[in-house]
Amino acid sequence: MNKKRSTRYAAGFTLLIILTIVFFFLNLVKGSSSISAADAFYGIFGKSIDESVNTIILDIRLPRCIAAMLLGGALSISGFLLQCFFGNPIAGPYVLGISSGAKLIVALTMIFSLKNGIVLSSAVMVTASFIGSLISMGTIILISGKVKNMAQLVISGVMIGYVCSAVTELVVTFADDANIVNLHNWSMGSFSGTDRDDILVMLCIVISSSAAAFMLAKPLGAYQLGESYAENLGVNIRAFRLVLIFLSSLLSACVTAFAGPVSFVGIAVPHLMKSLFGTSKPLIIIPASFIGGAAVCMMCDLIARMLFAPVELSISTVTAVFGAPVVILIMLRRNRQKGCG
Repeated sequence: MNKKRSTRYAAGFTLLIILTIVFFFLNLVKGSSSISAADAFYGIFGKSIDESVNTIILDIRLPRCIAAMLLGGALSISGFLLQCFFGNPIAGPYVLGISSGAKLIVALTMIFSLKNGIVLSSAVMVTASFIGSLISMGTIILISGKVKNMAQLVISGVMIGYVCSAVTELVVTFADDANIVNLHNWSMGSFSGTDRDDILVMLCIVISSSAAAFMLAKPLGAYQLGESYAENLGVNIRAFRLVLIFLSSLLSACVTAFAGPVSFVGIAVPHLMKSLFGTSKPLIIIPASFIGGAAVCMMCDLIARMLFAPVELSISTVTAVFGAPVVILIMLRRNRQKGCG
């Protein structure tokens, strides 16, 4: 049995890595101007004979591709942590309104800075997004102690998202025209416009937070079996829950700050990984979710750019098409299991 399980894990990770590499190169070669695989490879190192290829790869496509990888992985891990925290299979940054809260605070910050001619740094954007995520997360935690079942918690999260979106739209209504254009482009969700400085900030936040989440895999596995069980194994539940809140909020905030709201990836990818690997062990699912989230977001970004080129779709439009059916299947499966019970 152990050998069979190890073989399945190895095959699963091999498949994910291959898909990630394939979508990585497809994103580099496909676009308004097609580039050969050889030119794209040399362009990564700035050694293509054609200088325009070097510029396209290094300044536009490569940063965007890396952003899709990092932010897709961050969103997936954030979703998995939230699902473990609430014991809720369809908990995620987008559904629970956490992304909407981050979007609201970032929108307010952007409008204020644009109105006063202030140039925002990446650190300020992430901080504003993090504050918004924490506010929404805190509200959800307060509500979770008063509601009786999963459905009520999800509905409460959706309502919080609607409230935050409504306030955001109200603020945009009274903003200057130039501010509205900038905010609208960001709020639709996109990995475009990423530069090297943004990538450095993403790398620091996402890699460190993901590594911290992986280091929590053992206590997280115990927590999945119940708070009492985890406490008997020596897990400080209060501190552990605070760390989960911090990491999940920071990861989702980083995504919202740089790419705007991205829907359903945080819910769908962890469940796809559980089905692929046949386990919910954090030691397996956390790295699998990161790689799977990277592959899914690169695939969706490629579709968003190429489907109706030169018109580009928002990333959330594409992720919703793939993610929403997964959520529906999860709910149907749970209802079927309850019916059998």
